[in-house]
Amino acid sequence: MRMAQRVAMCTAQRVGVPPSEHLTWAAMKAFQEAILAGAPGEEIAGIPLPESYRAAFVRRDEVDMFEGVESAAKDPRRSLHVEEVAVPELAPDEAYVAVMASAINFNTVWTSIFEPLPTFGFLDRFGKEGEWGARHALDYHVVGSDAAGVVVRVGSAVRNWKPGDKVTIHCNYVDDQDPSAHDDSMLAANQRIWGFESNFGGLADLTLVKANQLMPKPAHLSWEESAVNALCNSTAYRMLVSRNGAAMRQGDRVLVWGATGGLGGYAVQHVLNGGGIPVGVVSSPEKAELLHDLGVEAVIDRKAAGYRFWADEHTQDESEWRRLGKDIRALIGDDPDIVFEHPGRQTMGASVFVCKRGGSVVTCAATSGYMIEYDNRHLWMKLKTIKGSHFANYREAWDANRLICEGKVVPPLSAVYPLEDVGEATLQVHRNLHEGKIGVLCLAPGEGLGIDDPELRAKVGERRITVFRRHGA
Repeated sequence: MRMAQRVAMCTAQRVGVPPSEHLTWAAMKAFQEAILAGAPGEEIAGIPLPESYRAAFVRRDEVDMFEGVESAAKDPRRSLHVEEVAVPELAPDEAYVAVMASAINFNTVWTSIFEPLPTFGFLDRFGKEGEWGARHALDYHVVGSDAAGVVVRVGSAVRNWKPGDKVTIHCNYVDDQDPSAHDDSMLAANQRIWGFESNFGGLADLTLVKANQLMPKPAHLSWEESAVNALCNSTAYRMLVSRNGAAMRQGDRVLVWGATGGLGGYAVQHVLNGGGIPVGVVSSPEKAELLHDLGVEAVIDRKAAGYRFWADEHTQDESEWRRLGKDIRALIGDDPDIVFEHPGRQTMGASVFVCKRGGSVVTCAATSGYMIEYDNRHLWMKLKTIKGSHFANYREAWDANRLICEGKVVPPLSAVYPLEDVGEATLQVHRNLHEGKIGVLCLAPGEGLGIDDPELRAKVGERRITVFRRHGA
């Protein structure tokens, strides 16, 4: 019987079975207890793998459940299920990781509301790439593109990792045998985002990843603090620091939209860490105070300023762009060399206008709409650049993670939910009810566990590490 058929049979038997009613929780509990007890890798490697595990997923047969419903009204609590799914077979270049904690990203929101299209199309295309790809084309999609945990098994081709290693996982999923994946793997023809364009993501008690997704867990952080960083931190690092992004220099002035959000919270730290001058744009005095606590002096409260970049649905107001530019110069004495842009439609016209002559607008998303408009005269006549950026390659993700491990960048963790409440956590992100990042406990039985270097934690400072929690963002 082919592997994909075996997986499908196991899935048919187990999807829909509540975890409390299935004996495989005993196997996952054995991993949990061993990890919490600090068991050596040899002991962890000897624990039998279960046939199934608890995971958060969406169903193929429910992709039409929100038909006719406005995007903002779609409720991830209806579409995200937490039940048992079959353990997929391990490829030679992969590892199983027992997930202690994970996190919510906007791609989890998109998957859960089936926008801009259901992710099963990604899985089906992946399924055509051979027998290993066929594992992913199932009638459920396990979501999640962040995780921290412990390696429990490795494939025969894995060299640098072993059972017992404490890791975080970045989400760049590539086939390194394809020549297009080299030089910069984000340009690979088969580049995917794990847990979004692949199956078996991180919002689960167990996950399946390629070995080149693994990075060391920050020893001074808890499981939930470690789990929230890889996607957004790596994305911000590539956008600002890498030569593939803005290649920020010391003294560069950087305008950061959404500066207390999941991306912006890392961006302002990278600017400060690299000797730049951040200008953070936020939407309340409380968020401005949070930025000041992070060390950001120049802050603009856009709601207090009352900017109206769009006069109506079809017309932008250049006078409002000019007002923003004047406010920026009043704070830092010049136009920004770099604009860290991710809202998209609502702000791109203003971003292009206020950017310094010869400067760069680096964009990675479009949370307010992807059909953008700007005045091209302000781009071409002032020699500005718009640079597209998407996640990060392994080297960039590794370097960004090193800054977390050294305590130079801290996690913007604002809230933590248990896995069984993943729908509520995703709803919070969907409706922008939280700043920073939302963590999700998987095998970790509570918060604050997994800290192996309390000395470094004390050096970095509890107030700094927990700044987003303290401000209730």
